[in-house]
Amino acid sequence: IIGSQNVVEAAIDAGVKKVVALSTGKASSPINLYGATKLASDKLFVSANHYAARYVTRFSVVRYGNVMGSRGSVIPFFRKLAAEGKPLPLTDTRMTRFWITLPQAVEFVVNSFDLMVGGELYVPRIPSVTVPDLAEAVVPGAATYEIGIRPGEKLHEEMIAEDDSRRTVRLDDRYVVMPTIAEWGYVPPVGGVPVEDGFSYRSNTNPDFLSVEEMRDLIDRFA
Repeated sequence: IIGSQNVVEAAIDAGVKKVVALSTGKASSPINLYGATKLASDKLFVSANHYAARYVTRFSVVRYGNVMGSRGSVIPFFRKLAAEGKPLPLTDTRMTRFWITLPQAVEFVVNSFDLMVGGELYVPRIPSVTVPDLAEAVVPGAATYEIGIRPGEKLHEEMIAEDDSRRTVRLDDRYVVMPTIAEWGYVPPVGGVPVEDGFSYRSNTNPDFLSVEEMRDLIDRFA
């Protein structure tokens, strides 16, 4: 939280025109302290537009899911276990997650710089995966066993909570959560379609799921 505030103040002092902060699904309806600090960071960056209204700096936030091939990804871990002839541990066979490739994530962030007015929370419209399907895609036919959800871990990933749906619009490639209060000349995104009442963006209710074959193709190319 203090680090986020330092970035806000440094950007304003240096006359930086645009800042896009990177967030995660843990900030939506947080269930542990880490998620709560991520949410506080998101709120700081959005609210910073009030403080920076008389300056040139504008702030927005991007929130996306698991990045395929990133540091700490489960893919190399599964491959290592398979090479050692060991079964793959699955947290929970019901678990789902959003999935995005590293090039897609980078492109999404860069495009957000072009779109932002300040105060938006951008969430990409991306597919979901199930944990068992992911294991099958990485190591076909591998034996698996269930180890249970760790403390503070969610069964399904959430990017937009239902309470935020009243301020959320849909674009072709993303959802945009607009600021609650905007006194810095905020303009809603052109072409944004309001989401339906009661909407939430969760990995288990997402209509777009990757098949094992689709995951395997992406893993071969990007991981």
